[in-house]
Amino acid sequence: MLQVLNLAMPFFGLIALGFFTARYKAWKGTPIPEAGLGWMNFFLIYIALPALFFRILAQTPLEKLNNVPFVVGTTFATFTVFVLGFAYVAWRSGGHTGHATVAGVAAAYGNIGYMGPGLAFSTIGADAAAPVALIFCFDNILLFSLVPMLMALGGTERRSILAVIGEVVVKIVTHPFILATVAGVIAAFLQFKPPEMLDRFLGFLQNAAAPVALFTLGVTVALRMESFRALGRVAAAISPVLALKLIIHPVLAVVILSFLGTFEPSWVYAAALMACLPPALNVFIIARQYDTYVEQASNAVLLGTLVSVGTLTSVLYLVKNGLLPINLFAP
Repeated sequence: MLQVLNLAMPFFGLIALGFFTARYKAWKGTPIPEAGLGWMNFFLIYIALPALFFRILAQTPLEKLNNVPFVVGTTFATFTVFVLGFAYVAWRSGGHTGHATVAGVAAAYGNIGYMGPGLAFSTIGADAAAPVALIFCFDNILLFSLVPMLMALGGTERRSILAVIGEVVVKIVTHPFILATVAGVIAAFLQFKPPEMLDRFLGFLQNAAAPVALFTLGVTVALRMESFRALGRVAAAISPVLALKLIIHPVLAVVILSFLGTFEPSWVYAAALMACLPPALNVFIIARQYDTYVEQASNAVLLGTLVSVGTLTSVLYLVKNGLLPINLFAP
């Protein structure tokens, strides 16, 4: 168990460090403006995390990236919990499409960019590169597509369907993570080995990704404290959504992969870890962008991150001790 805590606590510790640093600055009366996070987010999204994905994928044998059953299984698991979260809140809200869409994202979209890669690589090793990248790409494509479409159909998005479709396509094909993944796959196909100085440079950027991402997450949560005041009031309403994200999603991922066949242990472990991550900060960003379900979304991020200390640590324990089933239906 100590080994698992040694793996998990640095990640949650960095989030806590960012949180308490921001709260301390606010208490001292010298808060750093929220605009200061802009450069950190830019560094993460456009530089550090793309470097991580490119470098890892470029070193991965191409045949490992052509795993269609794995992509189908993990993406279908994500889609299923999205539908369940959407349906639950649509029922609770009297059919409000905007609320239901944000809830679906909270149930399906974990912190696969900020927490996922670093945690998976620390726990599983380099073998996690291909499954993590595939999950990241296809989960993002799925949700980048679903959210604006549903918002448009529900009247929250005031543009035509064709305009929304055009923007979705542009966002997908120009997203830095997607571009880095494509470049990494091409490099793997060509067996391209970058010069040592370039490889070391990419390595520096890769190593910076997780600490900066988690510290930034902690700061961002601290800056949202005003919207978290109603946590006790909305906790009951968002608890079923969090149960979908933190418990049902990883269980469903393992069940579906077991149904589709037998995969390498590292791939099943990566799928379970990525599925049990807490709701991403993007859930709040989407809610604020469309001005719907904002209070519930912000509290889902906070409460989900807190509860995931227990759920994520449990999955880490199963993975590190080889107790997570590789195939539930194997004879």
